Amino acid sequence: MTEPQQPQVLAGQKALVTGGSSGIGAGVALALARAGADVVVAYYSSPDGANEIVAQIKSLGRSAIAIKADISKPDETRALFDQSVAAFGTLDILISNAGLQRDAAFVDMSLDDWNQVIGTNLTGMFLCCQLAAREFLRRGPREMSKALGKIVCMSSVHELIPWAERANYAASKGGVKLLMQSIAQELAPKRIRVNSIGPGAIRTPINREAWETPEARKKLLELIPYGRIGEPEDIGQAAVWLCSDAADYVTGQTLFVDGGMTLYPEFADGG
Repeated sequence: MTEPQQPQVLAGQKALVTGGSSGIGAGVALALARAGADVVVAYYSSPDGANEIVAQIKSLGRSAIAIKADISKPDETRALFDQSVAAFGTLDILISNAGLQRDAAFVDMSLDDWNQVIGTNLTGMFLCCQLAAREFLRRGPREMSKALGKIVCMSSVHELIPWAERANYAASKGGVKLLMQSIAQELAPKRIRVNSIGPGAIRTPINREAWETPEARKKLLELIPYGRIGEPEDIGQAAVWLCSDAADYVTGQTLFVDGGMTLYPEFADGG
């Protein structure tokens, strides 16, 4: 059975997805390709995973390349963008997705745990967003998009919900919220749209222990009113919409894709 064709709402556009070798990033990269975009799959530690996603994108008839980069490092991030533009001519879309966790009780959390998470999740996002905006402005308008460029920051429900024993992660995502909104405000007059996606519980390798056993799955589902765990494809479809002209009047917003987790289901019966 062949996969149904999806509308090519991003036809001819060039996208960069950081953290694109697995999980949410891979799901977004594939969704963008199905919508017609050519995709740079940026990765840090999984060349095999990145090359597999590149192969899948090419099987859809789109162009794709894999580029290794540590986005917490300015020189590597700049090289990532230079190589992407050299390969595709420009970029129309940035999905700033790369992120990590280093969990620990607050009193035991090391400065290295703090710096690694902030460095990738927040500083890395700053670097990527800045370089993307500079490329959009350098290149100028393109006929295939009403906006000069589109940036989607991958945030989390934890830009809103505190998370004990993960102060570094929650702080990074709280920072992403106001980074996104501040640059969206600044760049809107230049017709650059900046938004975030806030995933809830998504079935990815990074959170396998939260859903792989019946007991863990049952406990997790208590936090999700819609009654299922999200899939990377759920985030991918949201990203396609945010990057399409259908969302041309949307900027500075976090789109929570969480099955209702941010509805605080523990209060459904009055708390």
